[in-house]
Amino acid sequence: MGGEISARKQILTDFLQDVWTDGQVEKVDHYLADNYSIHNDPGDPWDGQTLSIAGFKDRLIQSRAMAPDQIFDVEKMVEEGNDIAVAWSWSGTHLGDIPGIPATGRNITMTGLTIYSFEGDRLSGHWQIADRLSVFQQLTQGPG
Repeated sequence: MGGEISARKQILTDFLQDVWTDGQVEKVDHYLADNYSIHNDPGDPWDGQTLSIAGFKDRLIQSRAMAPDQIFDVEKMVEEGNDIAVAWSWSGTHLGDIPGIPATGRNITMTGLTIYSFEGDRLSGHWQIADRLSVFQQLTQGPG
């Protein structure tokens, strides 16, 4: 990402590492505003909802259960006003059942773009497009 990183980009980088990659549920309080709105996230069970910090923690635990070893890699960040767009890649091992697909033990990957909104130095919501179709295809293909 070269060059100096802004304070908000650093907060977001740390959030993705601490919360989504490392699964440190106790750190959610440090990063989120009192309410977190999922404005658009097709395929996410929480799409369209506004969550309390406790609700977000619940979402984190449930979302990470499928691939507890997941890793988010930031490919690019673009900051404008109170928003930061993040192009990311994700990888993990399918170790937990998801509806209709028992754990396969397969390594899976996905890419996406998320626009995170800030209130001050706290995350207050996101818009996201993620390639969940490729995850489904990776999990339902024949032996591999």
